[in-house]
Amino acid sequence: MNQNAASRHARYIVIDGPIGVGKTSLATLLAPELNGRIIFERAEENPFLTDFYQDPARFRFQTQIFFLMSRFAQQEEFSQHDLFNQVTISDYLFAKDRIFAYLNLSDHELSLYEQIYKMLETKIVRPDLVIFLQADTETILRRIKQRGRPFEKDVSRDYIEAVNDAYNHYFFRYTETPLLVINTSEIDFVHNPQDMDDLIRQILSMRQGTLYYVPKSRGK
Repeated sequence: MNQNAASRHARYIVIDGPIGVGKTSLATLLAPELNGRIIFERAEENPFLTDFYQDPARFRFQTQIFFLMSRFAQQEEFSQHDLFNQVTISDYLFAKDRIFAYLNLSDHELSLYEQIYKMLETKIVRPDLVIFLQADTETILRRIKQRGRPFEKDVSRDYIEAVNDAYNHYFFRYTETPLLVINTSEIDFVHNPQDMDDLIRQILSMRQGTLYYVPKSRGK
């Protein structure tokens, strides 16, 4: 990949989507192609997450607030560096925190959460490009099982389906930055180099608006 070409385009790229959809895999593959650094979400560091999957009503607020503050601290840390010196790729959008908050919290909890969130969001750097990865619920469940993370073993199908629906609803209305929507059920960028090369070309050509990615092999 032409690094000069990459430098003329998005400097801060965010990849997001439901649990298990392939965000980290794409970030890991994309970073060396664009000579970029990666900001990984540290979900496994949340001490409430395992308890949340077992008893959501009891642990939802602690889980959500920990995620909110952890994500903010990480965003603040990397935003202090010069984003123009190197392409930065993150495997989460800060606003995703709200997706989960509205999905999980009660009205009273959400009211308090919103007060905290609004104080923090003004300090967050806006991405140049957001990549939204989609997949059907069955595909996501299969990928979660394959990767075998201990804290995800108790996640229910109903919860994954609700998360999937919430993401689709959010990004259907998303207009804050250029948005590339990719249905990962249709391609295999991890094992198929042609799919990855085609995807990189699409990412580098993004300018504005929303684009639904059509793989080259299927667009004929």
